[in-house]
Amino acid sequence: PKSLIVLDEIGRGTSTFDGISIAWSVAEYLCKNKQMQAKTLFATHYHELTDLALTLPNVKNFSVLVKEKGQSITFLRKIVPGAADKSYGIQVARLAGLPDEVIERANDILNNLEEGEFGDTGQPKIAKKRPHRLKANISQLDLF
Repeated sequence: PKSLIVLDEIGRGTSTFDGISIAWSVAEYLCKNKQMQAKTLFATHYHELTDLALTLPNVKNFSVLVKEKGQSITFLRKIVPGAADKSYGIQVARLAGLPDEVIERANDILNNLEEGEFGDTGQPKIAKKRPHRLKANISQLDLF
């Protein structure tokens, strides 16, 4: 009863559905195991896991407060009650220094995925129409 369990990104090293399934199952196990009764911090990017709070009374969602200004974001380093209502992956990639060309392409692909437009192969249509082109004179790609 006086234990603390910290889980960070459990299930991220596999396919999305496998990862969500593993993470969900572990969370349920920890909540329902009467002998465990440990406080648990479960950090994840799987937004689907926030639904656990709807079915398990001892689950609470928290997120990091973010200030948005146009395309830029600032993490305010404050934890607040409630699930994250948005993903900031591409903005974080920009903060990490990825080239503008990569960021723009990622936004194009994200928009297409969110619209659910897939070709016969299951590939996003936008990826098929506009393949990512590297400049011919680059001998080594510099992402950072």
